[in-house]
Amino acid sequence: MSAFPSPNIWRWPDVYEQENRAQDAAGAIWAALREVVDWAGADVVDVGCGDGFHLPLFAGTARSVVGVEPHPPLVERALHRTAGLPTVRMLEAGAENIPLADASADLVHARTAYFFGPGCEPGLAEADRILRPGGLLAIVDLDATRPPYGDWMLADLPRYDPVAAERFFDELGFTMRRITTEWRFEQRATLEAVLGIEFSAEVAARAIAATPGLTLPVSYRLHTRVKPAGLLTRFS
Repeated sequence: MSAFPSPNIWRWPDVYEQENRAQDAAGAIWAALREVVDWAGADVVDVGCGDGFHLPLFAGTARSVVGVEPHPPLVERALHRTAGLPTVRMLEAGAENIPLADASADLVHARTAYFFGPGCEPGLAEADRILRPGGLLAIVDLDATRPPYGDWMLADLPRYDPVAAERFFDELGFTMRRITTEWRFEQRATLEAVLGIEFSAEVAARAIAATPGLTLPVSYRLHTRVKPAGLLTRFS
């Protein structure tokens, strides 16, 4: 199975870097994740890590961090970013075929990678395979049920059903938490550039017009599931 392209970061990695810096300015996503799991001294795998923006934060306290990314140019950027971090390594691989041993991770983290729910079963099964009993799978995705960002997403993705996606994860035993945070930019031009890579030209223009200043409220979903001892995945 080939990787599903992520046009924002694949085509405009420098703009996406600015987006990453602006996202979750209040740290609400990280706070919610830390309430569920403490990765200090743990083995962490970040699936779909892109150019490795989140790897240094995990590496601050984790025993080991593995970034998994299928797009070679992003792997190279991640290697450059983490060159001085001896506990971090990168794997060029897709979510459905991670070259790690069974039961080798305590936390598998995937951010903005599993919006659609149905169709990501192979990736979820692979995450369960590499997790140790008691390990956590944490999926962070944008919440398209909440305006204004969710409305713009749905305008470009009219066939996407966020409620069905949430039901999919619920039926697989995930716990969901909604998180509202803020994107905060230093320059107006950067905000407009970021909206320009996230949406079609028409929707981006609408989003820019509706967003005065340098901040933007954005909501997320945090789906988490602990792997119990003896878990048999539905998709193996």
